[in-house]
Amino acid sequence: MKAMIFAAGLGTRLKPLTNDLPKALIEVNGKTLLEYVITRLELFGFTDIVINVHHFTDKIIDFLKHNENFGLNIRISDERNKLLETGGGLKKAIPLLAGNEPILLHNVDVLSTIDLSAMMMAHRSSGSLATLAVSQRDTSRYLLFNSENRMAGWKNTKTGEIRGPVRDSENYETLAFSGIHVIDPAIFKLMPDKDVFSIIDLYLQICGKYSIQAFRHNPSQFLDIGKPEQLAKTKNFLEQ
Repeated sequence: MKAMIFAAGLGTRLKPLTNDLPKALIEVNGKTLLEYVITRLELFGFTDIVINVHHFTDKIIDFLKHNENFGLNIRISDERNKLLETGGGLKKAIPLLAGNEPILLHNVDVLSTIDLSAMMMAHRSSGSLATLAVSQRDTSRYLLFNSENRMAGWKNTKTGEIRGPVRDSENYETLAFSGIHVIDPAIFKLMPDKDVFSIIDLYLQICGKYSIQAFRHNPSQFLDIGKPEQLAKTKNFLEQ
């Protein structure tokens, strides 16, 4: 099975830790974030992995070489000349992801105990274009889903801004995105002409016509390592 790890970000929220390292190589409990994600993907049978890189590209490449790609088929999508965001990064990696099978996408700064096999099965059985791991937890930005678990929009609770096909959020469930999703390769044909864009923006543009489904999980199965204070929570999380 194929997966892509988004590891190209600047890790601005993790400064000063990312002044000399890409966030993918920040260590928690003696292992890098990248190793945790790779190991977890391997556990669920993902053997072909694409990793996009930008910030301290050579350090990530050297790390993978030193570890002999952890025995997997790992290829690099090089964005060192231009950071493309998640959607643009996925678009650039299309030649490395060619095929007809679903592809799992995973942010490098997310740790989880989500059952990825169950998520892949849910995606296949639903026939959706994409399936997003989501949960009920506190945040300022939510995805909106209808009673059939289909994505319908996005809401910023601080500003009241709503995006997507919906005009209000009253009749929709608000769920937080967990940085893990499964896509059908058919989505490649729907990508915009531009190079830099967010994958969430693409979902919002197409969810009125195509099925983007929720895969609910327990909030305790997810930890975002986007900020230094979150690192202190990793030991207890990993010992669950």
